[in-house]
Amino acid sequence: MKVFGIAGWSGSGKTTLVEKLIPEFTGRGLTVSVIKHAHHGFDLDKPGKDSWRHREAGATQVLMLSNDRWVLMHELRGAPEPTLEEQLRVLEPTDLVLIEGYKAAAVPKIEIHRPAHGKPPLWPENEHVVAVASDAVLDCPLPLLPLNEPAVVADFILKHLESA
Repeated sequence: MKVFGIAGWSGSGKTTLVEKLIPEFTGRGLTVSVIKHAHHGFDLDKPGKDSWRHREAGATQVLMLSNDRWVLMHELRGAPEPTLEEQLRVLEPTDLVLIEGYKAAAVPKIEIHRPAHGKPPLWPENEHVVAVASDAVLDCPLPLLPLNEPAVVADFILKHLESA
């Protein structure tokens, strides 16, 4: 599996870019999976639903399935957060895994940087950033990609992964 990251500060547009990249890659015949890292808690479940009640009762894992999809929820219950490598082993084989977040992970990544947000760029301190996607002209030694042109970003990712 090829792995490539999309990193940036909260609100920079990571999810929007990933959402636009997926059909670019699948339209080219690739299978794509996504790992999204959240720095805050999240819940896919709703209070009162059966699976929520099972987790609340103390289950470590709850697997829900239907004719359309299945999901495995795993409660850490104080255990450390799994590493990116451990999470990659959980995925079924796929052509490309896009990683959203995991700024410090040792995978090649594009940084989304919007100067209007007032946050500093990641690339000066992050050796794994191989390009920057932005909606502005930046003074940056890395390749600068047009944030609003997902086909161009997808082309860059595929070329980078082929040369790696």
